[in-house]
Amino acid sequence: MNRSTNYDAITNTYKVPFVRELQSSFNCTKPLKVTVPGSKSITNRALLLATLANGTSVLKGALFSDDSRHFLKCVQDLGFKTIVDEDAKIIHVTGQGGIVPLTEASQYVGSAGTAARFLTAYLGISHGIYHMDASEQMRRRPMAPLLNSLQELGCEIQYPDTSKEGYFPFTLKSKGFGSNKITVDIEHSSQFLSALLIASCLCKEDFTVKVQGTHGMAYIEMTCKMMEQFGVSTHRTAPDTFVTAKGQKYNALDYQIEPDVSAACYFYALAPLLGIPVLVEHVHFDSLQGDVAFLKILEQMGCTLLEKEDGITVLPPNGPLHGITVDMSACSDQAITLAAIAPFADTPTTITGIGHIRFQESDRINAIVTELGKMGIRCEEDVCCPGSITIYPGTPKACTVDTYDDHRMAMGFSLIGLCAPDIIINDPGCCRKTFENYFQVLESVIDSLTS
Repeated sequence: MNRSTNYDAITNTYKVPFVRELQSSFNCTKPLKVTVPGSKSITNRALLLATLANGTSVLKGALFSDDSRHFLKCVQDLGFKTIVDEDAKIIHVTGQGGIVPLTEASQYVGSAGTAARFLTAYLGISHGIYHMDASEQMRRRPMAPLLNSLQELGCEIQYPDTSKEGYFPFTLKSKGFGSNKITVDIEHSSQFLSALLIASCLCKEDFTVKVQGTHGMAYIEMTCKMMEQFGVSTHRTAPDTFVTAKGQKYNALDYQIEPDVSAACYFYALAPLLGIPVLVEHVHFDSLQGDVAFLKILEQMGCTLLEKEDGITVLPPNGPLHGITVDMSACSDQAITLAAIAPFADTPTTITGIGHIRFQESDRINAIVTELGKMGIRCEEDVCCPGSITIYPGTPKACTVDTYDDHRMAMGFSLIGLCAPDIIINDPGCCRKTFENYFQVLESVIDSLTS
């Protein structure tokens, strides 16, 4: 965690620097240029795909954070050979063509949802005994849809506490594929489907996945594109059906990981908040990441988007920031970001399609409503349409923001503090889950505006 003068180690809080009052002194002759870490979603998918490939993959631009380190440690604990250079952001992973080196191992995934779901699916259709555990936070997040699917495929699942079936911890007693067809419910997490799709090519027959729910299809598209990059195609034969043909194998690759668009969005939000042009390097509209759709939301609110070779620049609105109504099911990780900038719009903002974010690192809908309310900002959940909230314009008052051990609450709500005085973030270190030096980067960006 950043040890600047804004960080109080005794209370474990961070006072966000109030900078809107300095706008007249900002140097805006050129776009504010920001570099963000590699994508968490792509790093963790690439790690798993590399273990499934034959040979050594070189993953460049990898993210190093709590989540990715837990995933990497799990890969190593399964016996896969790796060479790691954090300074160069490179990971070498030697895969064994779908074979797990150790037939019995313990796995601790921490709070990493991707590690939890992807490794559980892979190990659940392997051959061996795998003891799976997670942080207290991850132990509260649902796993039942995926575990039910694995049981249908022939995996035996044992729980140390039978009153907590469908959650970590559990032991997988895996016997390979007992069937070539499965149904999975993704209303709580699209990772259940991604996990099964990535492992599906190990089936000796054509493998069919039927899907219940439509949540997070942008992440499914990312998964399918990355599978194809590594050599395996899965086809959507109907809106609710995916088929992976037998006989396909993943290839080892030299693979460049994209910048994390989720992280980039916090800095792009500075454009309308502070009236400055912002360029995040190497972010492009052809990104694999669904959160690039957030930039189109900023455009609807009055911003202008420019794409050049070095990345996308967001220009601030010529007039006021406009409130909008938007379905964020395709980029729900940015619901908190939009909720943080919505009080500064000229009309209310309604966010729909986000009911599933109740089941992420925190109950994010409750967190948004509660923390905005503490600031004196009217925010209401639509009781007739669960998963929809409306934020009304207002002037945030001084507040200490609880972050619920949720990195996106810490990063998203820090934006409010740039435009309202005396906003304090509790437990800012929770950002280490995906962006461990977020507040350091934020401060360096602010410093560059007045230098």
